[in-house]
Amino acid sequence: MPGRDYLLEDTEVRLLLEGVLQWYGFDFRDYAPEILKRRLWERIDAEGLRTISGYQEKLLHDEGCLEHLLLALSGTGTRPCIFHDPGFYQALRTTVVPVLRTYASAQVWLPACSTGEEAYAVAIVFREEGLSQRCRVYATDISEVVLKTAREGLFPLTALQDATANYVKAGGARAFSEYYTVQDDRVVMDAALRESIVFAEHHLATDGSFNEFQVIMCRNAMGLFNEWLQERVHELFLKSLSRFGLLLLGEKENPKLPWNQESYELLEGPHTLYRKMN
Repeated sequence: MPGRDYLLEDTEVRLLLEGVLQWYGFDFRDYAPEILKRRLWERIDAEGLRTISGYQEKLLHDEGCLEHLLLALSGTGTRPCIFHDPGFYQALRTTVVPVLRTYASAQVWLPACSTGEEAYAVAIVFREEGLSQRCRVYATDISEVVLKTAREGLFPLTALQDATANYVKAGGARAFSEYYTVQDDRVVMDAALRESIVFAEHHLATDGSFNEFQVIMCRNAMGLFNEWLQERVHELFLKSLSRFGLLLLGEKENPKLPWNQESYELLEGPHTLYRKMN
């Protein structure tokens, strides 16, 4: 039988998740338990607390505490630099861009976009490939606070060196400095890039389809979910993709599609890329 400490922890986690759902409206009950607990304890340590119950009390009375939790439960849990994983953006240029050129107009969805690093990288690739006028990027996340940072295009100056190096490795065609200005200790992305992205609230765990898309990129979120929620999200993606639309998933997530495998064709390449067939 599980030890009393484990049972107490499990009870505290359930109460915390129920409290967050009832007070703030965010539903994390179907997130993968071990990953969820690890992220919670990271935030508990960061807040200088000792128990999940103590963290719950602060969480329900301090919206700033909630903002940090939402970021922790968004994608990787930390802010990556722009063009993180440059090999992905090389593949984007060689496999996805040629498909998008066949459309007069195309909609691209980046769910769980967090603070927008991937959205801006994709927008830069589309600009350099001449697709800015025909491709609309929708980047969504559960937190309006996180989205506010994304809309403003603000990134820490400390990440600039890595971002520049990754941009070059990703096949960047210009000087990366063309896409931002520096203000004090922050990098501010170009206004035209900011305006080319639609940032909006959307929670994969509870919300439905809101458009038809030719491409969906979800590379960090699926690993946070339990099996039931993964299937729900896959069904949402299937409903949201146009026929022959492309679904890009994270390399490390190894998604299983047993219930709708006949609906997709797995394309060859170093990244997990599916084409919707029917």
